[in-house]
Amino acid sequence: MSKDQDWTVVRMLNWATDYFREKSIPSPRLSIEWLLAEVLGIRRLDLYMQYDRPLTQQELDSLRPLVKRRASHEPLQYITGYTDFYNCRIGVKPGVLIPRPETEQLTEHILREHPQHDLKVLDVGTGSGCIAIALKYERPGWEITGMDNSPEAIETARSNANLNGVELNWIKADFTEPETWNQLPAFDIIVSNPPYIPEDEYRELDPQVREYEPRPALYSDKVEQTYSHISELGKKLLKPQGTLYAELNSRYHTSILPLFNDDGREAEIIHDYENAPRFLRAKFRR
Repeated sequence: MSKDQDWTVVRMLNWATDYFREKSIPSPRLSIEWLLAEVLGIRRLDLYMQYDRPLTQQELDSLRPLVKRRASHEPLQYITGYTDFYNCRIGVKPGVLIPRPETEQLTEHILREHPQHDLKVLDVGTGSGCIAIALKYERPGWEITGMDNSPEAIETARSNANLNGVELNWIKADFTEPETWNQLPAFDIIVSNPPYIPEDEYRELDPQVREYEPRPALYSDKVEQTYSHISELGKKLLKPQGTLYAELNSRYHTSILPLFNDDGREAEIIHDYENAPRFLRAKFRR
């Protein structure tokens, strides 16, 4: 990014798109749109209404380090410090998993299937709090508890709840250790997006995920065992007629499904918008 030329919005968009493409950055155009809009304090779409706007030296000085960070494959969300998730603004930082579009779909399924206004919900492995906060934002009458074994995640989730003006309960507990959660009350809905990426897939992840996002929130050396723990938690804490939802690794859905199809429960797989077997829904038949 040379200092000896005049930079306009369009010139910056074109230059940085090529630069990111050379660095094998995913979505190179989107990357510079997001960063430039952040520096200018405008919406991404508004960039195209200001194509010929010159960038000031102060704006260029603010943009340069952001472009450098993105060229190192640092996720956009960590650079800007936030992402949008189902009508909510979610702050993210290293140590907390960045919410995914698939998880928005899971949230959408829950809201569509539960129009009631007085349910109790447990979000297992809440991370940034995105699921719990989005559910509370859309269903203010629900009593929602977010659970995580990471103090940093709980702190981030609590901050995000304040950011979005919602009140939730937060508890530090590990879903793999029943002694930390088995005294909780019963819930109408339990939802979880647990770590489900095995070693062979983890090694193949894009560098912006593998090198920056928290490994414990992504990696599982025993995927089926992860869901077995969630199944046991559901048996203990789910009310009669309650529903458990979980996001899945689509490669393992056939081995995970039987874990939730016993003891009077009936489970099924839900496909995402790409027609991948992405979610599980389990209910007690009584």
